[in-house]
Amino acid sequence: MTRFLTATAALALTAGAAQAYDLTILHTNDFHARFEPISPYDGPCDPEDNAAGECFGGTARLVNAIADAKARNDNTLLVDGGDQFQGTLFYTYYKGAVAAEMMNMLGYDAMTVGNHEFDDGPEVLRSFAAEIEFPILMSNADISREPILSDAIEKSTVIEKNGERIGLIGLTPQDTDELASPGPNVIFTDPVDAVQSEVDRLTADGVNKIVVLSHSGYGVDQRVARETTGVDVIVGGHSNTLLGEMEGAEGPYPTMVGDTAIVQAYAYGKYLGELDVTFDDEGKVVSASGQPLVIDANVAEDQAALDRIAVLAEPLEEIRNEVVASTTAPIVGEREVCRAGECEMGSLIADAMLDRVADQGIAIAIQNGGGIRASIDEGEITMGEVLTVLPFQNTLATFETTGETVVAALENGVSQVEEGAGRFPQVAGLTFAFDPSAEPGNRVSDVMVGGEPIDMDATYGVVTNNYVRTGGDGYAMFLNAENAYDFGPGLEVVLADYISEQGSGFTPYTDGRITEK
Repeated sequence: MTRFLTATAALALTAGAAQAYDLTILHTNDFHARFEPISPYDGPCDPEDNAAGECFGGTARLVNAIADAKARNDNTLLVDGGDQFQGTLFYTYYKGAVAAEMMNMLGYDAMTVGNHEFDDGPEVLRSFAAEIEFPILMSNADISREPILSDAIEKSTVIEKNGERIGLIGLTPQDTDELASPGPNVIFTDPVDAVQSEVDRLTADGVNKIVVLSHSGYGVDQRVARETTGVDVIVGGHSNTLLGEMEGAEGPYPTMVGDTAIVQAYAYGKYLGELDVTFDDEGKVVSASGQPLVIDANVAEDQAALDRIAVLAEPLEEIRNEVVASTTAPIVGEREVCRAGECEMGSLIADAMLDRVADQGIAIAIQNGGGIRASIDEGEITMGEVLTVLPFQNTLATFETTGETVVAALENGVSQVEEGAGRFPQVAGLTFAFDPSAEPGNRVSDVMVGGEPIDMDATYGVVTNNYVRTGGDGYAMFLNAENAYDFGPGLEVVLADYISEQGSGFTPYTDGRITEK
């Protein structure tokens, strides 16, 4: 009898273990208002090039890509890793309204708050949250003292899919107060502690399948996976990381850290991530596989979405179609280049800034690499392309400070170069070298201003953008600068005017002003 009971129990256990639960997670991140197709350089796509099959993404293609993925899989979850805001005239003109409309149309289940969702303060984020038909999440921020947001954003949520409860947790960059404009009432906290707290709460409620929507970068996601328990999947964003087996990928898709599967799908709607996960009856991941699907000309565009976007684009056409210059070759502004060393777009922008204020006694220009958002392809340059490169409506800011502070600013700029941080300094009027293998704070050397070694005690006139001057991207050393003026012309206007003055056939350049040791 004992032997029979043991066999029966074993059969029961085997049957229980066989009760697998399959879930396909579809995901996007860092969309940045790219509702229309993008060029291979992540900038605007010429309609003729799009018709020729040379462009990628766009909401109209995503409509069909998501529908096709849902048709292939019985049980799907559609989520976003943050940064829907900012990047094209659609955001400049409409703020978050178009993003809300398009995400509702695509049928998202949830998203996390990206740092750019705070670019225009809590008010615009609140308006967006009121329009979307799904939860927006952020676990690692105390919003209790910000009445505009306190009832609009959740730390986590639980949704049901095919009879199973899935816990979703949001994560936002801990340094969002340096990257955007959340205001003084939102306090950001450590991601590991925040995620573990929500995991524990969800687990106590009987949820054993947990997905983190993390706009914190590939490196932080791996840390969260290592230092927490109970997280099954992390859908990432912020670092615009491509994972998979294709050229340019930074790691496998998914990247497994212990039992946690980490995924990310580059940016701008160029890919739709598709991760197939199988859980056992205890909620443990027993398999995870998939790939980011490239959204190219092989994906048809949905006509209803095209028609709606065309209507929304009408007020933008006159601005973005104005031709301001031409270039003999692509002007490289890709983040992988402009956040790691001198880049063509960075040198061009810094030179334009310095040229604009040179008659004011300004000797140095510093532009954060993270403020450069796209390349420009060969041929005519339109104002729309300029605005895609510089979408943030930053203004020129001038001030005076010491050589010692300038060096401290350069140290800040290269302090996170290995992470691809946006604070990397593109410069004009000075040259410098840096050693990425040295300790942060001791990486910069050979700083020259006007061909002479920088004088640490001398006072220099500096031009940057108002975001950097007021402490953005870690440049807090500029907050108390002398004779600061933050209300110059728009940076996009400065660039458009400067490149127009160069005449037809501008040729991109770098000249060794930044060197790596």
